[in-house]
Amino acid sequence: MFAKNFSFPLVVAVSLVLAGCNAPSNTTENTTKASSKPLALNEILITSQDQFLTQSASLKAGDTLVLADGQWKDFEILFKGQGTADKPITLKAQTKGKVILTGLSNLRLSGEYLVVEGLVFKDGYSPTGEVISFREDDENLANNSRVTEVVIDGFSNTDKFNSDKWVVLYGKNNRFDHNHLEGKNNAGVTMAVRLNSEASQENHHRIDHNYFGPRPILGSNGGETLRIGTSKYSLSDSFTIVENNYFERCNGEVEIISNKSGKNQFLNNVFFESRGTLTLRHGNGNLVEGNVFFGNGKDHTGGIRVINADQTIRYNYMEGLTGIRFGGGFTILNGVPNSRINRYHQVKNSKIENNTIINVDNINLAAGSDSERTAVPIDSSFSNNLVFNAGDQNPFKIFDDVSGISFANNLTNIDTQQEIAPGFSQTSNDLVRGENGLLQSASAQQANVGAPATLNPISKEQTGVSWYPKASPSVEFDSGDVVKVSSAAQLTDAVANATAGSVILLQPGDYSLNKQLQVKTVVTIKAAEPRSVTLYPMRSLTFEIEDGGSLKLDGLNISGSKSPDSAGNVLIRNTKLPTLFNYQLHINDTQITDLNVNHSAHVIDSGYRAMADHILITDSTFENITGDVLRLDKEQDDLGIYNAEYVTIKNSTFSNIEGAVAKIYRGGTDESTFGPHFRMSNSEISNVGGGKRNKTESSIFLLGVQQTLLQDNQFNQSKVVTIDHTVGEPRTQILDNTFIATPMPKVTETYAKGPSTAVVKGNNSK
Repeated sequence: MFAKNFSFPLVVAVSLVLAGCNAPSNTTENTTKASSKPLALNEILITSQDQFLTQSASLKAGDTLVLADGQWKDFEILFKGQGTADKPITLKAQTKGKVILTGLSNLRLSGEYLVVEGLVFKDGYSPTGEVISFREDDENLANNSRVTEVVIDGFSNTDKFNSDKWVVLYGKNNRFDHNHLEGKNNAGVTMAVRLNSEASQENHHRIDHNYFGPRPILGSNGGETLRIGTSKYSLSDSFTIVENNYFERCNGEVEIISNKSGKNQFLNNVFFESRGTLTLRHGNGNLVEGNVFFGNGKDHTGGIRVINADQTIRYNYMEGLTGIRFGGGFTILNGVPNSRINRYHQVKNSKIENNTIINVDNINLAAGSDSERTAVPIDSSFSNNLVFNAGDQNPFKIFDDVSGISFANNLTNIDTQQEIAPGFSQTSNDLVRGENGLLQSASAQQANVGAPATLNPISKEQTGVSWYPKASPSVEFDSGDVVKVSSAAQLTDAVANATAGSVILLQPGDYSLNKQLQVKTVVTIKAAEPRSVTLYPMRSLTFEIEDGGSLKLDGLNISGSKSPDSAGNVLIRNTKLPTLFNYQLHINDTQITDLNVNHSAHVIDSGYRAMADHILITDSTFENITGDVLRLDKEQDDLGIYNAEYVTIKNSTFSNIEGAVAKIYRGGTDESTFGPHFRMSNSEISNVGGGKRNKTESSIFLLGVQQTLLQDNQFNQSKVVTIDHTVGEPRTQILDNTFIATPMPKVTETYAKGPSTAVVKGNNSK
């Protein structure tokens, strides 16, 4: 049923050329260790880059190059040679995990039968577009080679949208296994298989037992974790096997895996709380078998998206997936008639059988149907699948003609649409979680429906390396030390020296802030007693969130009455330089008033190329402000980039605001992202948006926001709420609000034809 594991040659013969000549930072210590631990026959200990160059000239088959423990800075390695299967030459760490490549470092392999193991890339980035590349240049590729037990941790270009790739496979018959990749923060696919020449097509690569650790939301296209092929070469076959890997919280964009070639196999992988889908974007004749998707109800977690011809999807398990649209739990897409190679080819002759789909919000059939995507699925089947949803919620969404999909012998507990109902039989709830961690139905197993009981998902511990820790949860607010302060000077020092998760507890009193506060880590500034503390900003900028910083304000009064008489004062801002790490900003039970000494004073002003995972405002008051509360509109180059994934406002009051409560902009036509999301509830908006410098003439301005909820708010004598639907299938709900001397919200459709798709109901206009 499932692909067998196979051995892989570890044999290498090689000549080596390296750039640079720096020694590792602890060479003396390494030499001492080496003398007390004899090397094996044909092992050569390398203690400097100069020595590496020298030894490369005399290597013979069977030799092993051993990099001494320590940090190797600015080390560009070219590992090159012609080996044979029975005489390996290996490049490895003296001690696995203790050879750290930092700064501007990378690794290139070129030749036959090369093996690399035990290295760590950290605290730097590649000076070229690839950290590990299975080629020297276009003409000199690596074949029959292996990279194993290598770690790449946060080795990201400091310019977030300067795209690069961490691992790129070229050539043929290469293996990438038991590696650990985590924390790619900049644009570019984490790992790619290239088919850009005949020498790299029909390659039979194997990618197995790797740990793909968390990848944060990029907020743009280009955040895939694994891509096989590109559109240009997508009609070529790759024959790549991707098996027994663990994808944990890989959230870069809507495609976790982007398959763009033919005859690949995706076997026995686990996707844990990862946003997006395994997407058969291009290429035909692929097999998706035995994969497990655990969404655990997390936002935008998805499963499998089917496009193109001759795809087989069987024996997979999907549970707790909430994704929508192209990122749904299971999606069959419409194609484009006579499609160009880079668009959407019609689904033909695809077999979807013996999958288990439990508590999945959306199974989308003929998805993406529009004036361009009119080629409905044909000659395909959906059979022997188990579909079960607690609460009898129907997950099937049908967007076009699905008569080209035959439905047969499926079991479900829900009432499906009439056009597919004959292919389903009703079943009772006999689901029991087995020892393998999966929900199983005895009656379904007896009927040969759903994933097999023998399906045993690989554990996280079985992937990656044993000597390097897997990802730990991100640092939460209020999780660290508590530091008490009672003066502005102490507050400045406490913020500068804060440790991750710390709480700076302000004693009652007034604090005149004549210095800018640089937020470098996750820190909370909290009043010891709610509203017993008043901060008086005395600089044009008060809080600057640096790269890696997040800020929470709790229980404070903040008055701008002592601010300098300057236009454009800002309370909270990111650095002006683009940031690599996403941040969070929470404001709770805080009163911010009198930012009105001069015009255009803003509360929160995003930096260019800055991304907030979540801006959360709860139980707070904003009053007498000459600018905007939230300025999240710096990305107006229409590249699909935006400044915040989630913006949530609850139980808060906004009055006498000349600008807008929020300005959020996400331009462009790309459909590869999830957000932005804007949710505002149980709040009061009075006299907002009327300032002459508010060019949007709106109390709230949302362009390109993908999900909007306005519920149980009261608008009084304020400007209109303006919502512009652009790409994707934006979802807007405007429910049970009251509009007093305020226009009803204006929702427009930039690209879609016809009336607005917004749900507007239960509102009261006075």
